[in-house]
Amino acid sequence: MTGRGALNEEIQVVAKKRLGRKITLRELRLMPYIDYCLKNERRIVIYRINEEEREIMSAWRKSGWLEGGASADSLAVTKDFYDTIQEILWIGYVTCD
Repeated sequence: MTGRGALNEEIQVVAKKRLGRKITLRELRLMPYIDYCLKNERRIVIYRINEEEREIMSAWRKSGWLEGGASADSLAVTKDFYDTIQEILWIGYVTCD
């Protein structure tokens, strides 16, 4: 699959290198929302994410990459995870064909 928001091999190489595993399409599609929330609301609006996305965020918390979420001004990520999200978004949404 190619194009904007598509999960491609280049993204998977970055994910494997930086996160230690490949990511799912749902994870890729969740990253722009997390990025937006980090830069604007600083919290997750719970009705904007589904159960699968909540499970992804829970796994990110268990990995130590993400803290907080729905409480006011509580969303935070590690610098390394933030950089990983930015690199993946660059590949998947900015420089895509």
